[in-house]
Amino acid sequence: MTGLAPIDALALLAVGAKAAGYVAALLAMGGVLFVATFRRTTDADVLRLARRLAAGAALVGLAVLAARFGIRAARISGMGWEGATDPTMLGFVWQSPLGAAAIWRGLGEAAILAVLIPGFGLWLAFGGAVAVAVSYAQVGHSLGDPRAALAMLLVLHLLAAAFWVGALAPLHRAAGNVGGAALLHRFGVVALMMVAVLVVAGTALAWLLSGSLSALFGTAYGWTLLAKVAVVALLLGLAALNKLRLVPALAADDPSAPSALHRSIVFEGAAVILILLATATLTTLTTPPVNL
Repeated sequence: MTGLAPIDALALLAVGAKAAGYVAALLAMGGVLFVATFRRTTDADVLRLARRLAAGAALVGLAVLAARFGIRAARISGMGWEGATDPTMLGFVWQSPLGAAAIWRGLGEAAILAVLIPGFGLWLAFGGAVAVAVSYAQVGHSLGDPRAALAMLLVLHLLAAAFWVGALAPLHRAAGNVGGAALLHRFGVVALMMVAVLVVAGTALAWLLSGSLSALFGTAYGWTLLAKVAVVALLLGLAALNKLRLVPALAADDPSAPSALHRSIVFEGAAVILILLATATLTTLTTPPVNL
């Protein structure tokens, strides 16, 4: 298929590592955004979960970042697994855009650990979340033209996605707490704005990278993007179900509502993983039609 890179064990490992990095980054950024948004109106145990999740994800992200250097070195060296530890190959990777991205991401994820510190630590962590989002604009398809527009759209898209992803575990916890319906309602109000940013930025990115509607149906990039969009549509449907039916049922003390919300949020998490796998495939194994 047009625009599809060769697929081997290293390529699949690269996709898996990148997807794991996405999960860690979104959880780390999203946990910080959740705490910053709801810190004055949320139970202490829910905030504590969000803080710990953000810090833990940041640590995992740093480990995945290091692993990705070795995988990248192995892929470009032609030496197989031996290339993963070859100093020359690792030097080439460091001098590539991945090296610049690693500086932003490493500093950002280290700063996110400050979310565990009361007061000023939250704002340091917030700056770290922005730095992690910016790191993704230093590498990959966003390096094309128009460079500034692609970078800005990608950062907005990532921060909006992170807000959603980072809220899943805290909302799962809140659904079983007294007064959890109020938080879920407040989240739904803010999430409407985030979904608008997510959709608009994502659509603009897809248009700039595909170049035309017809290109979506003739390239590996296009088909993978369409698969991602299908899962995103499913995710939005689940979110709508939560907001319009399950959250009101929870507020009305329907005894079946907490378990139904828990299941729905778990399904949302599964959909997010599929979306991130599709995104990792897009950015690792396919070439945007405008670059073919």
